[in-house]
Amino acid sequence: MPQYLYLHGFASSPQSAKAQAMKTRLAARGIPLIIPDLNQGDFAHLTLSRQIQQVSALILAQSEPTVLIGSSLGGLTAAWVAQQVSLTKHIEKLVLLAPAFDFLKQWLPRLGPDAIAAWRDQGTLSVYHYTEQRQIPLHYGFITDAQGYTDEDLRAKIPTLILHGTHDETIAIEASRAYAATRSWVHLVELPSDHALTDVEPEIWHHTQGFLRL
Repeated sequence: MPQYLYLHGFASSPQSAKAQAMKTRLAARGIPLIIPDLNQGDFAHLTLSRQIQQVSALILAQSEPTVLIGSSLGGLTAAWVAQQVSLTKHIEKLVLLAPAFDFLKQWLPRLGPDAIAAWRDQGTLSVYHYTEQRQIPLHYGFITDAQGYTDEDLRAKIPTLILHGTHDETIAIEASRAYAATRSWVHLVELPSDHALTDVEPEIWHHTQGFLRL
C-alpha cells in the first residue's frame, strides 16, 4: 500500500480542517495519513525549498510509493516534490487542493510596492498565522527563494487531480485552468467554493476517492 502524505497550506498546520477531514476519511478505510508540520517550529524562516527538502526526505525514507495530497502552498510543494528527478518514480498520484500556482504574481500585487519594499528593506513582514493565532515575522528569504521556481517547469507526468473553487480570491482558478490546459495528465474539477474549500468537503472526498480508487 502506498504511503499517503498531506501537505498543509501557508500559515497553517497539520490541524487544519481539510487535513483532519482527509485523515478521518482515510482512517475509515484503514489508511493512515501522515501530515508533517511544514512550519518545523520556525515559520519565520519558511521557504518553498525547505518544504520540498522536508517532504522529499519523508518519501525517500521508505520503499513504498507515495500519494501526495497538498493544499494551497502545500499543493505547489507537492508538485515541485514530484518534479525532482530522484523522486518522480516514487510518487504514484497527486491530489492538489487550490494549489498555489502563480502565487507570487497574485500575492505580491495585493501587498503593494510600498509593503514589498519595506519587507525587503526591513527583512521581515508580519504575517498572521492561522493556527498560532498571532502575527509572526516572515523573512524576505521566502520571496527570494520562491522567485527561483517557475511553474512552467512542472512537467512530471504523474496522474494529478486538482480541486479548485471558482470563487477563490486568494489563488484565482485561472491559474489551475492554465496549468491543466497544457498537461494531459492533469484533471481539474471546479467547485462552487472559495480558497478554503471547507464547505465542499463531501465533494472533495467524492472526487478524491474516485481518483485514488479507494
